[in-house]
Amino acid sequence: MDVPEGLRYTTDHEWVRSEDGRVRVGITDFAQDALGDIVFVDLPSVGSDVSKGGPLGEVESTKSVSQVYAPISGKVVEVNEGLRDAPEDMNAEPYGKGWICLIEPADQSEVDGLLDAAAYKSTTDA
Repeated sequence: MDVPEGLRYTTDHEWVRSEDGRVRVGITDFAQDALGDIVFVDLPSVGSDVSKGGPLGEVESTKSVSQVYAPISGKVVEVNEGLRDAPEDMNAEPYGKGWICLIEPADQSEVDGLLDAAAYKSTTDA
């Protein structure tokens, strides 16, 4: 299981990467592996406000449909339109081309409260 250093994680298997005051969000390698082949991604709407722990979208795989939760509160400022045509990017590159959206945080300190790589690994027994 790949858990890159320098990212923050949630116990619901989302990752965040801080980028110039914004936060890029995706699902972890652990999550994509558990889901299996991803066939559809329901992306949030640009401009929508999200609340930490609230719904951000859904990921449908050949096994199930899973909710994706917002790791922080804020406003969605960009979504990964490429996932509409290539949802399998979440399987192939969960920390790269498989990102879901960019959020402008309402409170930057929420990012600091997320798990670091070592703490996240301990939650997955990896």
